[in-house]
Amino acid sequence: MKLIKYAFLAIICLTLTNCKTEEHEFPLDKRYWDTADYDKAVLELRYGYKDDEKKPTFDNPETRIIVEKLTDHQNYKVVLEDKELGIKHRNDVATAFFNEWKDMNQIYTATDRKDKYLYDKEMLAVWQFGLGLQLGYFKLGNDQILESADDPNSSRVKNQVNSNVSTLIKNYLIYLDEINNENAFTEEGKSKLAEGIDKFFSELIELYPNANYSGMENKANLMLKKSQSGKIKPSLSKLIELINSKKSQE
Repeated sequence: MKLIKYAFLAIICLTLTNCKTEEHEFPLDKRYWDTADYDKAVLELRYGYKDDEKKPTFDNPETRIIVEKLTDHQNYKVVLEDKELGIKHRNDVATAFFNEWKDMNQIYTATDRKDKYLYDKEMLAVWQFGLGLQLGYFKLGNDQILESADDPNSSRVKNQVNSNVSTLIKNYLIYLDEINNENAFTEEGKSKLAEGIDKFFSELIELYPNANYSGMENKANLMLKKSQSGKIKPSLSKLIELINSKKSQE
């Protein structure tokens, strides 16, 4: 009987051991995440999950908060928009966030055997986090250039500022490249992709109304011809109209 008892206990222990899952820790009790929090969270999300383990998603009530914290724009805005802080400090923080975002982009890019994104809404939320972040990042960089220049009105300084704005616009074009993969998105994903165009591209153009958007207009026209989505096409049309309206005001 004792042998049977011990064998039974051994089976229980083995079962409990096999059922045990690794816990993933995130600083969810913090109101805002700083770049040190992002460094740990991004590392965990990229390398702390097994290949067959589901990553946090908006659709999972238990893990939704992780994605929401990861893609919360207030995390960087609380510093970047604080006028009580110096431009150099805010620019340094913006640079650190930008570097974290580049690593964040690798978290939710997985596709299935049908080339469909496994985490399309989460991937786009990360993308849009970067679009918003870059508006502050590039502006602070240019503000610091103007503040430290002997002559802010010199052609050299103006060229440097304009070059940075051109780089920002080119970075935004990469988001439009995802329309080439629109068949990889769910209908919800397509809606979220379109929302990103409506919100962040409008903010970009309002911030820099006199910049050169010819490349963006050309890209939007090409994507408009290629897209088959009734959700994405209207957003592209509105973007083209906005660019043209700014040109007519010059």
